[in-house]
Amino acid sequence: MAPKVRRLYRSFSMMLGLVLRNSMRRLRVRLTSTSRRGIALEKARAATAADVRERFANTRGLMTKLAQMAGYLDAEVDPSLRAALASFQHDAPTMEFVLAEETILAEIPEFYRLVKEIDPVPIASASIGQVHHGRLHTGGEVAIKVQFPDAAELIGADLANAGLITSVLKLLFPSMSTKDMAQELVLRLAEELDYTKEAERTERFGEYYQGHPYIVVPRVHFSLSSPHVLTTQFLHGRRFSEILDEPQHVRDDYGEILFRFVFRSLYRLRLFNGDPHPGNYLFLEGGRIGFLDFGFTKEFDAGEIAIFESMIQAMVLDRDATRFAKIVYEAGLVTADDLDPGAVADFFRDFYDIVHEDGPFTVTSAYASSLLRHTFDHTHPVAKHLNVPRSFVVLQRINLGLYALLGYLDATANWRAIASEIWPFVDAPPSTPIGREEQRWLQGR
Repeated sequence: MAPKVRRLYRSFSMMLGLVLRNSMRRLRVRLTSTSRRGIALEKARAATAADVRERFANTRGLMTKLAQMAGYLDAEVDPSLRAALASFQHDAPTMEFVLAEETILAEIPEFYRLVKEIDPVPIASASIGQVHHGRLHTGGEVAIKVQFPDAAELIGADLANAGLITSVLKLLFPSMSTKDMAQELVLRLAEELDYTKEAERTERFGEYYQGHPYIVVPRVHFSLSSPHVLTTQFLHGRRFSEILDEPQHVRDDYGEILFRFVFRSLYRLRLFNGDPHPGNYLFLEGGRIGFLDFGFTKEFDAGEIAIFESMIQAMVLDRDATRFAKIVYEAGLVTADDLDPGAVADFFRDFYDIVHEDGPFTVTSAYASSLLRHTFDHTHPVAKHLNVPRSFVVLQRINLGLYALLGYLDATANWRAIASEIWPFVDAPPSTPIGREEQRWLQGR
């Protein structure tokens, strides 16, 4: 077995081992006497959390990204296990500052002519790099993201064998054709290694949302950025976990802002930030949200957006199951054209629930978890005819990412009315106070 394949095999074997050990612990709890079952359950949870922390302690690259995703996608998993995984959203393994500084000075020799000081202790670490706080000679604060020296090798080893990734995906989606899914994931993850591309995309988001009353994208310092170093404006704010105790109306507003950012970026800017995990948001003064990390970004062309719009038109606005089934067949989402249109619409309807009716809808953790389970449901009669074309792969992060965050917030809104403001084919007037402020921003741009 080639070294790169062996490493990927070991990575997924580690994940499988964690799952199996957790399953065995749960089985032992069931076999424990009723009087001692509570104590046994707590011990099992603690053991699993410690197992996760130990196994992931020195991993980076794709494994860290998997841990980040697993830490927030399903709010109904054991809280101690979820907390152990969620720690990787900010606090993944780090490198010594001397290595970070070597990368910085090798690519930006004039760095210290512009930067007065840099904190050697990283303020955050993720799958392929870590972030340091710095201060310019002019007094401005900056966030300096430095890529791990071995990141390209790690990700390259993880992604080199697309066939093996396809096989792993096949375990998760046994009824689907997963070749397109694997190829798109490989491309998107490989792009994350190029901080120059991320800087350009961050700038595009920043230029579009400049002056927005609630959405803040940090400015890029291009003179302090390179292929493996990205320097941006430093934002002071709270993490996602720190705002979960806010009053419900505050969390509802945060949910609305997240929703507006995702769908306005998709339908108006044709860009989608495909990594909506809690570590990529900062909650600023004045109810604003700072949006970070645009490395995993997908740009759509006009034809792809037109397909998404036609699906919404057929499913939500016209309630035309026959036309919807025809659209998803032609788009390659369904591989058989002789299925009952009602059954096809029934399978996909769950993903449109949030905007199906014109009225308040609360996104709960149970609802978000149900979408996750529906995505992996192999029993539905349509499931064996499903495919995920490349243009739809990253969009699944809406169903599995955005809605998970809204579920943690228990966010309530008339999502249909808000979406109708954003959808270009509806372009409805503002329906909320945030929408009215957004309209004023649009008129003044």
